[in-house]
Amino acid sequence: MQQGIKNHIDDPAYLENLYRKNKSGFKTAFTAVYPEMTDSITAKIWHERLTYESNSISWGSKNDFLFVAISAFLAGMIARIPFTFSVSEDFFYPRNIAFIVFPFLTAFFAWRNQLAPKTIAIITAISVACLIYINSLPDKETDILILACLHLPVMLWILIGVAFTGNEPNNLTKRLDFLRFNGDVIVMSVLLGIAAGILSGITFGLFALIDINIEKFFQENLVVFGLPAIPILATLLTQTNPQLVNKVSPIIAKLFSPAVLIMLVIYLGAIVFSGKNPYTDRDFLLIFNALLIGVMALIFFSVAESAEKKKNSTGFWILFLLSIVTIIVNGVALSAILFRIAEWGFTPNRMAVLGSNMLMLIHLLMIAAKLYKTVKNANESIEVGKAIVRYIPIYFIWAAFVLFIFPLIFGFE
Repeated sequence: MQQGIKNHIDDPAYLENLYRKNKSGFKTAFTAVYPEMTDSITAKIWHERLTYESNSISWGSKNDFLFVAISAFLAGMIARIPFTFSVSEDFFYPRNIAFIVFPFLTAFFAWRNQLAPKTIAIITAISVACLIYINSLPDKETDILILACLHLPVMLWILIGVAFTGNEPNNLTKRLDFLRFNGDVIVMSVLLGIAAGILSGITFGLFALIDINIEKFFQENLVVFGLPAIPILATLLTQTNPQLVNKVSPIIAKLFSPAVLIMLVIYLGAIVFSGKNPYTDRDFLLIFNALLIGVMALIFFSVAESAEKKKNSTGFWILFLLSIVTIIVNGVALSAILFRIAEWGFTPNRMAVLGSNMLMLIHLLMIAAKLYKTVKNANESIEVGKAIVRYIPIYFIWAAFVLFIFPLIFGFE
């Protein structure tokens, strides 16, 4: 898109068409190339247009809104399958919860970015294969089934990223934009969720006053349609109104990064005196790994938010120290897994956690090295961001390996 803007800067019709197809993507691309075109009157006009902050909310084009409305309805219909066809909720939701929303987000970006038919076919084939496979697994709660249900959303999430990058899947800047989009859509979804929660509370209260119990109707209809609609609507709002959260997300990242760093240091010290340790306590190890994933997500989010900004010594020192502490946490978790394997042998869960921790450790070391170079040699932070997004396909491969190969290695029982 950047090259297209530069080549057609004096073609108003072309630029307007490009802008309407993908407003947020156009703004990101234009901002990147504007310093090279400051002598162009057209570029100056577009710069003022894109940097003007309107107080009004855009719902996108009519087709955008219609696409999102239909997607939200279909997502609700899928979520309602257990109530419509008397399918077991315990069977349906663990296997299919990611299919309720993720394919619609993928379709949204595939449509907006005019994805190549070949890419659409590959994404569709992978999605359909996953859908058939996960629902073909034995109806019995086993470690293999749980691992499959946990790793499937990772694959579907990365497919959204492929659609988000359009026909340039190797464009690292667009991959960073995708990480930034995830942070923005989470913030917007939380805000919409809070509003929906307040409305639900008022609704229950009003009907309770007239002695009408709407709990079952509310759960089976409004909730199953409303919850999937939140991330879909949040996606539309963040894409058509980037100004809504583009100031909130960086603030959250800046506030939470030092807070989490302090918390982790204190937590690691407290472990020594608590008597708890991940080597002998399985539940503690699970929580420890959940903490590790959460902190890594925060690092990704923080780097993505500052990837195109100039060096901020304090901010990147905090991220560097946070990555070092997270490496220590990962090292403890990894050693605990190796200890448990040595003591009690291999199981699907231990192998899955071992593989995940090793991948995260390698990724963290790469990120920490780039952060160190950034704070010492004044490299632009974009290099840190690239270190993150280059590695994302590895997680896709690992998730696919756990999903499809683990059952062949360990069996389905």
